[in-house]
Amino acid sequence: MQGLDRMQSTTVQMLLAARLVADYARELGADTERQETRPVYDHMGALLADSVLQAGLNYNSVVRPRVEAILARFPQCDTTSALLPVVGEGKTAAFLNWTHLEKIGRFESLVRFLDCNSIETVSDLGEELKQPRFVELLREVRGVGPKTVDYMGCLVGLDAVAVDRHVRTFARRVGVLNEDYDFLRSVFCCAADLLSLSRRQFDAWVWRRESSLASHQIEFSF
Repeated sequence: MQGLDRMQSTTVQMLLAARLVADYARELGADTERQETRPVYDHMGALLADSVLQAGLNYNSVVRPRVEAILARFPQCDTTSALLPVVGEGKTAAFLNWTHLEKIGRFESLVRFLDCNSIETVSDLGEELKQPRFVELLREVRGVGPKTVDYMGCLVGLDAVAVDRHVRTFARRVGVLNEDYDFLRSVFCCAADLLSLSRRQFDAWVWRRESSLASHQIEFSF
């Protein structure tokens, strides 16, 4: 009974937090603004590059230009098998236009993981990301946590929320202090439902608003 009581308590807390988030987002116009979502790729190289590079970097000035360059320069690298020579011949740094070994290694590990699991196209990846066992295996890749998995889900077109620093900042802004990843993902998914928005739309709206505020704060500090 104690376990059931804790589950019920957590569910109530999640619903209350979701209402706080949804009400504040509605005050800011989240349910009436023209909604943009994260891109959906049909190019495995661009998707993996975006997924690997986005953590800890400015998306608009660092990540987006590199992903756009990949789409323009390497249109043929749209499948996992087409990425294998890039990895095998040591060309990942040039492909990503990035020299930091951690992100290069993560990209290469993901390519090998997808190849070992017969994931050839973005469509294949989208189907597998719906399978809990595949998600468990994916999270065993070094450096791949729940946020990266959910972010990849957004990029293949799944209706997901990736709990990043912007989501966490927005949550704290309305007094939601629970930092647990799964709790916050449930809160923002539920808030999107309350706003009658897709979760991808709400995720993108929060990201756009908070990243804009952060940029203004940086400019003001100078």
